[in-house]
Amino acid sequence: MFRTFMVGAVSAVALTFSAAAFAQQDRFGTAAEAKAMLEKAVVAVRADKAKALEIFNTREGTFKDRDLYPFCFNIVNGIVTAGPADVLGKDVRTLKDATGQAFGEDLYNAPREGTNQVNYMFPRPGDDFTPVEKSSVIARAGDQGCGVGYYK
Repeated sequence: MFRTFMVGAVSAVALTFSAAAFAQQDRFGTAAEAKAMLEKAVVAVRADKAKALEIFNTREGTFKDRDLYPFCFNIVNGIVTAGPADVLGKDVRTLKDATGQAFGEDLYNAPREGTNQVNYMFPRPGDDFTPVEKSSVIARAGDQGCGVGYYK
């Protein structure tokens, strides 16, 4: 009887912790989901750049999924054409992460050099501003460099 009770108690605790971990995992996008969103974003930009950038900036439809969203910049002058309001219109090359790393220059160079990932430290949306590791997958779409970032 005691053994049955202990097995049941241990099972309940394990299920509780695995459910909590699973729920936490669902709050944030994965690398695979970021890559899939980037592929859709590149297709959208190639089809109708103005419309795609407008949709990205309003974060409508399939271009906003939890903490995943596309951002774009002009590959000639580096000006951010789609993304968070606080960087929109700025030169992507000037962006620095929470540790002072100038990751914007890496973002700017990625579509030219065939690089498809840039790593940096950035706070999660809605968290306490503690920087965590973030990666952005990057691709070229016409005169735009576009990316989608995910937290590790």
